[in-house]
Amino acid sequence: MKDIEEILRYFQKPIYTLLKSTLIQNENLQQDLQEIRIRVGRPILLKTQKADILIDYEISTSEILQILEKMCENSIYAYKNQICEGFLTVRGGHRIGITGTVVVEEGKIINLKYITSLNFRIAREVLNCSRHLLYEIIDKENKSIYNTLIVSPPGKGKTTMLRDIIRNISSGIQEIAFKGMTCGVVDERGEIAAMYKGVPQNDVGIRTDVLENISKAKGMKMLIRSMAPEVIACDEIGSEEDVQAIRRSHNSRSKRNIYDAWKDNGRYQK
Repeated sequence: MKDIEEILRYFQKPIYTLLKSTLIQNENLQQDLQEIRIRVGRPILLKTQKADILIDYEISTSEILQILEKMCENSIYAYKNQICEGFLTVRGGHRIGITGTVVVEEGKIINLKYITSLNFRIAREVLNCSRHLLYEIIDKENKSIYNTLIVSPPGKGKTTMLRDIIRNISSGIQEIAFKGMTCGVVDERGEIAAMYKGVPQNDVGIRTDVLENISKAKGMKMLIRSMAPEVIACDEIGSEEDVQAIRRSHNSRSKRNIYDAWKDNGRYQK
């Protein structure tokens, strides 16, 4: 319940009480809850992998604005860049998606106004979920790892798996005498380390350096120049620019790389 409580504290008392009561009445829901979606003039929706649960409470525009202000510590302007990306990351690594009217100037998003929806995605680490894959990734003979690409359809746990792989490779695995490697993470969307005020909210290991909110192409170059990583990891490979960045990093000082991509309609996007 602790991870959900970190999200509930952003809601006004009537909504907090309603959500807390619903969760207390259903212990399975506490474990299975993935998202809390609120939309102006519509019921609150609690989403699990198996079902959607509707709560009969219509959110007003002013309530959404109050929630957003609380998430931004009463300084929305200070979080403007993140809001323009369509999400905020809060303490605990939880990510809140934001939609509304997009303001574009010279082809660049400069603001989001008239906020109409918030999607609270509950972050849960699954420690050691990658153990069965690690033995396929680690090159024990050369005390390194193999170049690795994780592929699956959306929503199947690629990022969760990638995060735990990074944690193990960074911190080391005592039972197989793997001492750990210096890892550089390009966390373009803030979903791997889930930085909050510069501090990773997720455990990404003791030898890991993170760059967040930067393109993979620029982030890889910066990490190679500044931190000399032995391993580079990033999420959501999906463009030609990403592929070119991988090729450049492969020829750099980094020894090995780990990425994930998604598969759609039988085709791999990589």
